[in-house]
Amino acid sequence: MKTEEIAELQKEYLMPTYAPSLALVEGSGTSVWDAEGNEYLDFVSGIAVTNIGHCHPKMVQAVQDQVETLVHVSNLYYNGKQPQLAKALSEHSGLLGAKCFFCNSGAEANEGLIKLARLWGSDKGKYEIVSMRQSFHGRTLATLTATGQDKVKTGFGPLPEGFVYADFNNLQSIEEAITPKTAAVLIEALQGEGGVISADPEFLSSLRKLCDEKGILLLCDEVQCGMGRTGRWFGFQNYDVQPDAFSLAKGLGNGFPIGAIVAGSTLADTFQVGHHATTFGGTPLACSAALSVIGVIEEEDLLANTLMMGAYLVEGLCEIAMKHKKWVAGIRGLGLLLGIVLDVPAFPLQKKLQEKGMLSLATAGNVLRLLPPLNVSQEEIDQALKLIREACEELHEEMAPLSPNPCECS
Repeated sequence: MKTEEIAELQKEYLMPTYAPSLALVEGSGTSVWDAEGNEYLDFVSGIAVTNIGHCHPKMVQAVQDQVETLVHVSNLYYNGKQPQLAKALSEHSGLLGAKCFFCNSGAEANEGLIKLARLWGSDKGKYEIVSMRQSFHGRTLATLTATGQDKVKTGFGPLPEGFVYADFNNLQSIEEAITPKTAAVLIEALQGEGGVISADPEFLSSLRKLCDEKGILLLCDEVQCGMGRTGRWFGFQNYDVQPDAFSLAKGLGNGFPIGAIVAGSTLADTFQVGHHATTFGGTPLACSAALSVIGVIEEEDLLANTLMMGAYLVEGLCEIAMKHKKWVAGIRGLGLLLGIVLDVPAFPLQKKLQEKGMLSLATAGNVLRLLPPLNVSQEEIDQALKLIREACEELHEEMAPLSPNPCECS
């Protein structure tokens, strides 16, 4: 089927919740192909999902082997793959006495975090969750309420009670939001959907101390920046901070749906039989996919590659930003979760790059997000920089002159 046929079929039979522009039919490594055979350099990675690239042979083999063995059993029975994956995640987390719960998506994982915090606080009269403005935590009723962006909430009221908001990177704002009813603070180490904004160096460590002083939980949403995306297994590890629990999804399964809650000793045994459940969470197939992802990250030393290629990409982007400082404000992010911050809407640059054969993602209105696989090569980054350079030159010619703005590349 060609793109036009696929688009017509989708229009007739799918709810119009998305506005796709390409029909992608094949992927390998950092490349994808559309229905007409056009190749694209994929610097979206399914929105931080295909962290080890498309169709990595070790993941393909793991999934094929498991499909031939056992796909699904109820969680009423033991499943050997599940505790193996839990062990790996617990050890990489560094959380003392960590235990896991598996589900199917980031929204489910964050919903589970919220339930976990409320159950922990139920006998203390604590149930409120403090989350950050401009955050993003999911699309279920509870997680969209926790999300600090009004645009995702319109039309879905009345929303659940028990959520209050504070300013990211502002400890005083969080302290003012805490009440005797507060159970937890929910935070991202790096706000991806909010515009690729990372926590200030001292902010998370100070927040950890504040939560300890107030006797409340610190929860981290690692759905987008977890599984090596920032050059550490988890984003909070960039700050030498341990949350009480955190959520995972996206890159955990490299495209196979799986989510997880990882909880340290304070919360590890809070859920008991009957408190929380899922039919499809942690199937042998999903866990086999995730175990293969962890194996590839370890064997190919992708955390080191993420830091090295991230620094190389930032260096090239800053050169471009300096050349176009009238409308490019700077570069920000961690590892291979980077944003080009513009003084103009980001979508025209996204569109221009797509026309040239590169996929990127506009977010927060004026930020172009770049999310290449963690095993991206220097040659592929050079290719991306070439395309970004060309696209910026063309947009520069098309734009009316803008007032100068100093580039803040950091």
